[in-house]
Amino acid sequence: MTLRCDLILRDATIFDGTGAARTRGDVAVTGDRIVAVGDLGAMTADREVVATGKAVAPGFIDAHTHDDRAVLCGPECMLCKMSQGVATVVVGNCGISLSPVRMKQRPVPPLDLLGDESWWTFGSFGEYADRLARDPAPVNTVALIGHMSLRVEAMNGDTQRPASDAEAAQMEKRLAECLAEGASGFSTGLYYPPNMMAPTSEVIAVAQALRDAGGIYVSHMRDEAAHVLDSINETVQIGEASGVPVVISHHKCSMPENFGRSVETLALIERLAAKHKVDFDIYPYYAGSTVLMADRVRPDVPVKIAWSVPHPEMEGRMLADIAMQWNLGLKEAAERLLPAGAILFQMDETDVQRIMKHPLSMIGSDGLPHDKFPHPRLWGCFPRVLGHYSRELNLFSMETAVHKMTGRVAEVFGLVDRGVIRPGAYADLVLFDPATVKDAADFDHPTRPAIGILETWVNGQSAYVHGQGATEARAGRLVTRGRA
Repeated sequence: MTLRCDLILRDATIFDGTGAARTRGDVAVTGDRIVAVGDLGAMTADREVVATGKAVAPGFIDAHTHDDRAVLCGPECMLCKMSQGVATVVVGNCGISLSPVRMKQRPVPPLDLLGDESWWTFGSFGEYADRLARDPAPVNTVALIGHMSLRVEAMNGDTQRPASDAEAAQMEKRLAECLAEGASGFSTGLYYPPNMMAPTSEVIAVAQALRDAGGIYVSHMRDEAAHVLDSINETVQIGEASGVPVVISHHKCSMPENFGRSVETLALIERLAAKHKVDFDIYPYYAGSTVLMADRVRPDVPVKIAWSVPHPEMEGRMLADIAMQWNLGLKEAAERLLPAGAILFQMDETDVQRIMKHPLSMIGSDGLPHDKFPHPRLWGCFPRVLGHYSRELNLFSMETAVHKMTGRVAEVFGLVDRGVIRPGAYADLVLFDPATVKDAADFDHPTRPAIGILETWVNGQSAYVHGQGATEARAGRLVTRGRA
């Protein structure tokens, strides 16, 4: 063992990311790797951090993000994640990815969640990967390729129909190219108009590219409400037909008439998972957020406006209040706000807790970094799991909480040497106070930084320091499934 290293965290409570019981000891880092863990009194370092009473864990891995554009915009754009202890983000979810399609005009919703046409400039995933290599992000990036993006390109924007066999073959070819260039999987957003006309057979045809590449299939399912069981079956059918693992995105039971149905959905997922690898992510809130769809607003589901192109003054206000001010119905008011984003209070807290507690769950924020008035999950997701759900409600142990945000996500997405604290693993680390860690962002103040996250390291470099903010380090890398 070398006696000199770059960094030692001394006398820390160590959550190693595997779910094993916490231990107390030191963690040593040289370059981008952890070199030793335990009683390291004989070692010295260029920087030593006394962590007595504090905890060190693997840097959190956000299993579900829309950070495709944010990772290109420098440390300040990723402060929302690094201040939560996040060191790695999975981008390209819900069928929405910034490559491999160029746009000449504003993309249709929900593709516009990533920005207007000025951001849609990557004609291949290789171009996107080159940008990350040339101008590194402050966090690691794992990339999925979105079905909606592939459809818009292959179908020349005419997405309100099933793809022809030739168009599906073109999408499969493009997906195969992206996987060869470093993407890790394929995502769908079958709930959304640009994707919902795709039959199961089309998705299976495109997903065949995953088989030889060892990719993963991730889906915002066709229906998370009345037909949620059918959608779960469809999602796993696609994975089985493609011979690849499946991740169900932000699993939930939407709309009041479906509250409590997580008992049914989890039982179904367990049965299917006994035959085929199925996992799911969840965010720790009873409200979701996406683009505002006027034809889907309901009086029994409160909506808060996250952004509006024609009426930015309405950001942060409830749709019902706006409708009353304008003397309009909910649908008419929503139509006047478009294009717009929405926060929808559409889930039951009991379902949220039951799903989160399930052993197949992992944590993903689903945060929307470009919303003017975002859902608080963008800034508070991971500390909320640690503070509110683990420490305060005792829904599960802090060891389990950390595992759902680190080692478990790394295993599901095939991230080699990440998500754990052990010699040889990458030095993605977070130092936090287990007694005080908690989310500060809420639905009225959605951008308040978390409490108790003290420092975040990415590949051995300090990326965020409490009280100082993001550092200038850009140590993030493109991480590809199955590759060290």
